[in-house]
Amino acid sequence: MTVYAPADAKPQSNTLALTGWVMFDWAAQPFYTLVSTFLFAPYFANVFIGDPVQGQALWAYAAAVAGIAVAILSPVLGAIADRTGGLKRWIFVFSLAFVAGQAALWLAAPGAGPGTVWIVLAAIVAVTMAGEFSAVFNNSLMPALVGRDGLGRLSGIGWAAGYVGGLIALVIMAGFVVSNPDTGKSMAGLDPLIPFDAATRDADRLVGPFSALWFVVFIIPFFLFTPDIPQRPGVLWKQAARDGLSDLWSTIQNLRDFREIAKFMVARMLYTDGLAAIFIFGGIYAASIFGWGVTQLGMFGIILSIAAAAGGFAGGFLDDRLGAKPVVLGALALLIVGAIGVLSIDSASLLFGIPYERAAGAPLSSDGERLYIAFAILMGLASGPLQASSRSLLARMAPPDRMTEFFGLFAFSGKVTSFMAPLAIAAVTTASGSQRLGISVVLVFLIAGFVLMATVRSGHVR
Repeated sequence: MTVYAPADAKPQSNTLALTGWVMFDWAAQPFYTLVSTFLFAPYFANVFIGDPVQGQALWAYAAAVAGIAVAILSPVLGAIADRTGGLKRWIFVFSLAFVAGQAALWLAAPGAGPGTVWIVLAAIVAVTMAGEFSAVFNNSLMPALVGRDGLGRLSGIGWAAGYVGGLIALVIMAGFVVSNPDTGKSMAGLDPLIPFDAATRDADRLVGPFSALWFVVFIIPFFLFTPDIPQRPGVLWKQAARDGLSDLWSTIQNLRDFREIAKFMVARMLYTDGLAAIFIFGGIYAASIFGWGVTQLGMFGIILSIAAAAGGFAGGFLDDRLGAKPVVLGALALLIVGAIGVLSIDSASLLFGIPYERAAGAPLSSDGERLYIAFAILMGLASGPLQASSRSLLARMAPPDRMTEFFGLFAFSGKVTSFMAPLAIAAVTTASGSQRLGISVVLVFLIAGFVLMATVRSGHVR
């Protein structure tokens, strides 16, 4: 059976509608760039918790809890939404939780008691869930906005815009607000714009509320200009839930009728676990082995955001020209090479044993740091196309009348085992006392995903 997509119908959108849709990624990305990767996560592990190993483990457990919840609930919510229509109202509700969870990270002051630690961990879980749920419904709007031949470009531009938004937010925070506690200067070598209390690390904690405010401001065009899937009058929520769950269960039971989609979902499950773990723990690992502070982490984040934006933008055009599957496989190959390279470096050696000197000098000046960044750039270039083309591939393969349900399953495939990578990292890190060994488990997920993805016939759903 040939793939079909609702985008084969005449698109019902204009430039403002497409811009509004792209702005969703722009608005949401600072959470993933500032909070999950480059600024707040390393601060959480190294300062708020005060023990990099324990901090990495706690962050991993929080990511695992959120992943389990997203895996269970995303396809259920998607199946219900296909029955009721009106996807933007779902996005609005989860946006409120997304904003509130990030704002609560302000509570993560150094020396806070166990009660505050649990509140911050709960906020991390809540905001991660809300962001993923919102993305399910936002992704489901994509096929109705452009023709099928434009799915790759729209998805790629969305990812690229997200990375650019994250980059600008990172430049603002690392360059002008968050300072190095040892020097009192920002990454740009300037006095912070706001004279925060260094002892309570106010600037580091402001990352969460800043990302929340960014989302509130830049999500407005989405709600104003992007057309919604019409609500279906007369459909009761209780009946929609019952019918949606019945449809979902039928889909799961009959996945053999969509075996190529099922193989793709499993492959994505594997490689997304590895990719997410790399981005969650890459900053924590670099901060630990190189002793990076806010200046180095900020520079690192800027470099990776530029690479990811460039990769996502270029990958979208390659997707429409070559097809989504070749782009996914190529990106995975680059990601595997980059991950092996990053893991070959520790505080004293590179490429699994070549010693290097860490002489005092300019930031990111040692051979180990420069090579780490080179491999990380490779992964950044790969991450944008991998995520964008995965999204466009499903938009081409999913049945038109069950798009949100399948994007719920898409989120399910990205999260159903997402707890496994963080839990494996936490377990290996705790057992070995080595962050390097802990993070190395991501290679298993990436390689397995590549092998299975190579078998998917992307021109068929059966």
